[in-house]
Amino acid sequence: MNSIIVVGSGVAGMTAALDAVEAGLQVTVISKADLAESNTRYAQGGVAVVIDAMVDPGAPRLGDSVESHVTDTLTAGAGLSDPDTVQVLCAEGPGAIDELIARGVAFDRHDGQLSHGLEAAHSYQRILHAGGDATGAAIAYALIDRLHESSAKVLERTTVVDLVVEDGNCVGVRLLDGSKVGADAVVLATGGAGQLFPYSTNPEVATADGIAMGLRAGAVASDLEFYQFHPTSLSAPGNFLVSEAVRGEGAHLIDAEGRRFMLDLHPDAELAPRDVVARAIAQTMKSQNGAPVRLDATHLGAEFLATRFPNIDAACRAQGFDWGVEPVPVTPAAHYYMGGLRTDEWGRTSVRGLYAVGEVACNGLQGANRLASNSLLEGAVYGARVIEGLLDPAPAQPFGDDWIEPSVALDLADPVDGREVNRSDLQQLMWDAAGLARTEVDLQQAAAELATWRAGAVSDAKSAEDANLLIVARAVVASALARRESRGGHFRTDHPDTDPAQARHSAVHHSGVMARA
Repeated sequence: MNSIIVVGSGVAGMTAALDAVEAGLQVTVISKADLAESNTRYAQGGVAVVIDAMVDPGAPRLGDSVESHVTDTLTAGAGLSDPDTVQVLCAEGPGAIDELIARGVAFDRHDGQLSHGLEAAHSYQRILHAGGDATGAAIAYALIDRLHESSAKVLERTTVVDLVVEDGNCVGVRLLDGSKVGADAVVLATGGAGQLFPYSTNPEVATADGIAMGLRAGAVASDLEFYQFHPTSLSAPGNFLVSEAVRGEGAHLIDAEGRRFMLDLHPDAELAPRDVVARAIAQTMKSQNGAPVRLDATHLGAEFLATRFPNIDAACRAQGFDWGVEPVPVTPAAHYYMGGLRTDEWGRTSVRGLYAVGEVACNGLQGANRLASNSLLEGAVYGARVIEGLLDPAPAQPFGDDWIEPSVALDLADPVDGREVNRSDLQQLMWDAAGLARTEVDLQQAAAELATWRAGAVSDAKSAEDANLLIVARAVVASALARRESRGGHFRTDHPDTDPAQARHSAVHHSGVMARA
């Protein structure tokens, strides 16, 4: 192993790239936009990690433990989180944070100790933050600085359109201009798929590229039916994220009559798991003719809000809301993909030489519903592990048949005379049929509609993205149809109960090709 390509520049991709450079590999990092344009940069809430495992022996203890973090993660995952990958995340988290600090990430501190807050479904205050609500940006810019100082070759504003697979091995990528970049291995760190939906907290670059490219190359994807909708985005153009940490500090959700409706729905009220809160908000909105609910943080005080959440404060004011004085309207929006290309705990996919890490990957960690603030930690922990995995000389045998079968065989071929896909139409179709609540009828109608659409000629970055969104939209709908139960981020109104017999990972592959490592 001498050279690798890393596609993507969030915390997972840049951690992998930096670790690969330190291991002596030739590294090429490819980003279709600027390096900073990733979901990492926009992450507000923070990083979940057990503080007690990091502080000096003489420092005050919080009572937290790796075991508690594991339990909280498994609980949020609704029976689908893999205990081994969860244990890795929680146990190796403190070391990963130490490495981020060494690479220049300045987490907020109080009296010399790392500040830590509470978020939904966490048993302890274990959320680190930086710049108040600019944690992701602090991580992104620090790692970008280290990347520019390294020997890695960086290609910005460069679109990868496909993987190059020869004799079952991934040996590089093909760019928009038709040229190829070769390497001994490719690490996909392309992030999520928020642009499948019209309302999303994700940036415009989150167009499911890695999943689509992996499927076309024969890789198995898993758990694509599980999408997390963040409960609280500003009900205004752009759907600016109002972090979970705001509710962690004590903000309340109220309906049109000013009633805290979550008190009647879950013992943890506003700090219930995200899928529970998001659906409760959607149901409440439906009962009040679609009007958004409101987030009331006024009792926290304008000065505290501006200091603790400077970016949210600025975003509220830019939309004409003074959230220190009046509750602000919020609505759910697509936020995080639990599904992705199936990998083992070292990032290996079912295609030799192809690795995936971060939101594009599904290693069983997040299960059916990600625990708040575990995503940045996953990028840091597994971004390092993927390099360990690709340097391991042992043959890659990532998963057994129980992780692949039964799988949904998906025909990726477009109809010759189909209608060319329109992104806005696709997004609205997905919101209506595969959003917070789903039914057999709606999903079947969506599948039939998607089957009549085709991707246009790939002539620029947007057309490449549209082709990727179409493939993944079909995969999401097929996976959602196959899971006839409700669990975590997948809610079927026609199958509202959780079925213990379906407590297994789903899988989907291209019916024309499926590679096996």
